[in-house]
Amino acid sequence: MKKVLSNKWFKFISVGILYTLWVIWLGSFWWLIGLAVIFDIYISKKIHWSFWKKKNPPDGKQTKVVEWVDAVIFAVIAATFIRMFFIEAYAIPTPSMEKSLLVGDHLFVSKVSYGPKLPNTPLSIPFIHSKIPLTHHTKSYVEWIKRPYKRIAGLSKIKNNDAVVFHFPNSDTVATNLPEADYYQLCRNFGRDKVWSDTRTFGKIISHPPDKRENYVKRCVGIPGDEIEVRSGQLFVNGKAQEHFEGMQYNYLVKTNGTPINPKALDRLKIAESDRSNYTTQQYLFPLTDNNVEKLKAFSNVVSVEKTMEDTTKWEKDIFPSDARYKWNADYYGPIKIPAKGESVTLTIDNLPIYRRIIEIYENNDLVVDGNSIKINGKIATSYTFKMDYYWMMGDNRHNSADSRFWGFVPEDHIVGKPIFIWLSLDEDRGFPANIRWNRMFKAAN
Repeated sequence: MKKVLSNKWFKFISVGILYTLWVIWLGSFWWLIGLAVIFDIYISKKIHWSFWKKKNPPDGKQTKVVEWVDAVIFAVIAATFIRMFFIEAYAIPTPSMEKSLLVGDHLFVSKVSYGPKLPNTPLSIPFIHSKIPLTHHTKSYVEWIKRPYKRIAGLSKIKNNDAVVFHFPNSDTVATNLPEADYYQLCRNFGRDKVWSDTRTFGKIISHPPDKRENYVKRCVGIPGDEIEVRSGQLFVNGKAQEHFEGMQYNYLVKTNGTPINPKALDRLKIAESDRSNYTTQQYLFPLTDNNVEKLKAFSNVVSVEKTMEDTTKWEKDIFPSDARYKWNADYYGPIKIPAKGESVTLTIDNLPIYRRIIEIYENNDLVVDGNSIKINGKIATSYTFKMDYYWMMGDNRHNSADSRFWGFVPEDHIVGKPIFIWLSLDEDRGFPANIRWNRMFKAAN
């Protein structure tokens, strides 16, 4: 067996088969030219491909330095390949998915679940997403080569209520001094001219291609063709109320008889310290699951526990599409239909705010409004046919989530993958080793 495994033809055939299967999966048969390279590496050996090694070293052994270089090169190539096509690590930075996914959860995200998306900017520093660490937003990639969107075959399609990792659509443009802020909200709040001219406050305004935008994780509550509506905080999909998940939370106003709630009791309910900042000894505001609501009601000093809710007539201007014709808020939203690839919609001046970003930004058309006329790529348009599928994402922490209610649809070319399991979970409110949430280790992420 050892002799077979070391045979050069066995190695060539094995590697060649795996490489050919990868090319078939990739769907780009120009890569089959790589078989000639593999043949030369194992059989003909005309070219010295491992140029960092000595071709005929003394005693057949390389130096320790060369061995280390060889190991590092192999590790970088293998890890980059795995990260690009199979699995990637991701950490939960915000509480928008609590209590389903917690701040400090470190996940493995499967890219084969929905199909790996090939990079738009293939020339980049390995393992660095968009910005070189410890620099003032210096890009970790170059745009000399840009590739159009392409996704290869995956194991499944996105389904309603899947947890999904995706590129944040509104991070296509970033104010470098306020990288965590939504650029479009900054423009609404301060005016575009000030955001661009006041470099001392906002910094330089830069753009990112889709694959270098910030990663978010939310629950996909609506797939292409679905109709979404929120009434009194309750989500309806195609007219049917969404079932509550075990970890779903809303904000509740908790009133006591004047005595404070014991912090240790809040620890037992797993209410994070960052969620306890807005309270007095008589009144608290907590994000709570249905289970925690019932537990708090049983406290001897708690007088009432009431869900907070926006008034149906209140318009939140940061709510998508941020237009006075759609005076919605986070608790009373829609109805709105999610576009599907190949589907056509009648375009009017009134519904254009819903679709304008799709037409202009995501699908790269030139759109101009001339009075009551809409021109797309220089031609009068009364309808539009969508080129991609779109999705609607919402956080399980419904009153503490910046999601599709604020920035609209997520295009299919922004989808990264599906969280599969938590490999590490660290509680930011505790010190080591008490901060390790052992009960969450290797737990399914859903």
